[in-house]
Amino acid sequence: MIININEKKSIRSAYGKTLVKLGQENKNIVVLDADLACSTQTAMFAKEFPERFFDAGISEQDMIATAAGLASVGKIPFVSSFAMFATGRTYDQIRNSVCYPEFNVKIVATHGGITVGEDGASHQALEDIALMRNIPNMKVIVPADCNECIQVIEYAAKHYGPMYIRLPRTNVCDIFDEDYKFDFSKARVLNAGSDVTVVTNGETLAEVLIASETLAQSGYSVNVVHVPVVKPIDSTVIIEEAKKTGFVITVENHSVIGGLGSAVCEILSEYNPVPVHRIGIEDTFGQSGTTGELLDYYGLNSVRLSENIKNKIDKYRLNK
Repeated sequence: MIININEKKSIRSAYGKTLVKLGQENKNIVVLDADLACSTQTAMFAKEFPERFFDAGISEQDMIATAAGLASVGKIPFVSSFAMFATGRTYDQIRNSVCYPEFNVKIVATHGGITVGEDGASHQALEDIALMRNIPNMKVIVPADCNECIQVIEYAAKHYGPMYIRLPRTNVCDIFDEDYKFDFSKARVLNAGSDVTVVTNGETLAEVLIASETLAQSGYSVNVVHVPVVKPIDSTVIIEEAKKTGFVITVENHSVIGGLGSAVCEILSEYNPVPVHRIGIEDTFGQSGTTGELLDYYGLNSVRLSENIKNKIDKYRLNK
């Protein structure tokens, strides 16, 4: 699979356009934002359907509670803000007002992870997936490109229940072509390999695929598994692919605590114990910097990943 890193598209724009399309198809869809509609791209929906758009201002807790109320009378609320604010400031409302009664609220958070960039630690959500996958009834999805994002949003509109969908601030490469079909219940093997199974999702998927191509030139065979749905996670594919290589690495733009890496470790420790190495943000806050600088500093770009994965494979071979 060849990734063109020079051609990137706005995944937030794909979200905004999909909301408008869905709004035209279903009058019960409403959208709420917390004074960030231009950044989250929900402004597109606001322009098209002003009577079905609600700006809560800088009052995220009220926004979630209002969405729960709208859901209780049959509306399908899509709620957006930065991931830091959509999950951290609103945890109590999400837990008790959305997930406990299992209301049909879709929380689509943008600006997830370290790639928020210059806004710094206060705006870089590195704990959001951990918070959301911890709550009963919540589903957690992290799409990797615009095509997948569109399909995920369409899926969310058609299927009942609370969902957390995490999008990055950054533009993303096209990974999936027009034949790709998002499957809520399935992880996907995108690159078959025998040395290590690398499990990832979101914007780090492109970096991992590029790293795997680089490593192939040096004789390393990397098995790449894309897991867009972190909860409920596809344990079957993860176990099957771990058995093939006997060694797993997880890569995520999130803390190594409580996110995708933790979910994979939970599955494998119980059903197929193998060595697992987690690559992500190591129990620390982020910092201000450009996206490129931060990806490099935290070891999440393709260059740093290829070095790290190679070293981990070499170490695993020595210890076998």
